[in-house]
Amino acid sequence: MRGWLPWLKAAVWLGGLAPLAWLGWRVADADLGPNPVQTLEYFTGRWALRLLLVTLAMTPLRLAVGRPQPIQLRRLLGLWAYAYMCVHFSIYLTFDLEFSPAKLADDLVKRAFITAGFTCWLLLLPLAITSTQGWQRRLKRRWRVLHRLIYFAAGAAVLHYGWGVKKDRSWPLLYATVLAALLLLRLPWKRWSRAILRAQTIT
Repeated sequence: MRGWLPWLKAAVWLGGLAPLAWLGWRVADADLGPNPVQTLEYFTGRWALRLLLVTLAMTPLRLAVGRPQPIQLRRLLGLWAYAYMCVHFSIYLTFDLEFSPAKLADDLVKRAFITAGFTCWLLLLPLAITSTQGWQRRLKRRWRVLHRLIYFAAGAAVLHYGWGVKKDRSWPLLYATVLAALLLLRLPWKRWSRAILRAQTIT
């Protein structure tokens, strides 16, 4: 199975580039609808959230298939998720705020969904910086503790999407359900069940 890893990584790269290529085609074709900025923001934001959820799915997938490959793809998927998040944030800074720190501060105070989105971006920043093997060696056990911030970042991303949608909330609810399921799958159910059985046996 190790021979498949380069091909799987290549597939992740192609999967990460494909939405950007499609978006570039739409931009070149002037096919962004009546509100181009909103189209760009929604598109990049949704893909950032999707890739973040796929990143979180790698650990349950590894447990399901009994292979290490999903974990070996997790870092690359997480970096792609953050890349889309940075593009999403850059579009907002450029077109909505016109690079105004005062407008950003005002939005952070007055608009809860902006606060949630900015929190997500901020939480993932140190994870992106320390995603290399060099940082993993330097931080040792603290690296794992630091990278647990992804759970809070994913929660903030779901809130950002849900609070930012004004009408149809079916997609935000779907993403929230997927996140809840992924977090439940990571709980040590076997360990707890064994502890409960031992306790019942003793009593």
